[in-house]
Amino acid sequence: MTLMAETWGEGRDLVMLHGWGMNSSVWSDFADGLAEQYRITLIDLPGHGHSPFRGQQSLAAWTEACLAVAPESAVWLGWSLGSMVALQAAHLAPARVSGVMVLAGMPRFVQAEDWPHAMAPHILDLFVHALGDDHRGTLERFLALQMLGSALAKETLRNLKQRLRERPDPHPEALQNGLDLLKRTDLRAALKELDCPTAWLYGDRDTLAPAAAAGLLHRWLPEVSSQVIAGAAHTPFLSHPTETRQAVNRFLEKLHGR
Repeated sequence: MTLMAETWGEGRDLVMLHGWGMNSSVWSDFADGLAEQYRITLIDLPGHGHSPFRGQQSLAAWTEACLAVAPESAVWLGWSLGSMVALQAAHLAPARVSGVMVLAGMPRFVQAEDWPHAMAPHILDLFVHALGDDHRGTLERFLALQMLGSALAKETLRNLKQRLRERPDPHPEALQNGLDLLKRTDLRAALKELDCPTAWLYGDRDTLAPAAAAGLLHRWLPEVSSQVIAGAAHTPFLSHPTETRQAVNRFLEKLHGR
């Protein structure tokens, strides 16, 4: 299975991965701004955008498919579900991942007794059950949930829907596979084994990846670096592109010693 990847720009390599139900078109203007200093590689996750889908697979399999089309060495930036793939890439192929930027992402997306700042399991279950009846309607509701609380919710949602139309709808089974990964994946223990620096960026109004989770990451990452963008929900790179780009650039410049 060869995933769709596109590369442009000049400089050090930066891989960017979108979230569940999305595709690489969501990055458009945001990635263009970064391409002035970095060589960008956008990858459509399995069954999303122009990438094929070959049936239910593990997070490791999704990650291996991304590694197969990624540069030999790069910083990986993942948004939401894409952040889990980026963290898994750093775990599976440490020599190829020099840093991970987590954007509105979590090592575990559902609540646990020792992980309260996450989605309640029943909310994700509702999406799982609804997906079989109406995957397009379920995706629409998920898009709206991502904007919940954002200071620029209506405008951001309109822009996101417009960009998603630039590529094919995600494969229904890929959506189911992705929700299963969000529900079952817990990478917290794996964080202790990461060899590369990480940075975590949240929106203070995000209900899917609450910013309060950043306060617990030090249990697995003693020197964790995190930042919260005021007024942003789950898509800070769309609602607050300037602040998000500045945060990404700071991490990359620090990483490369500039």
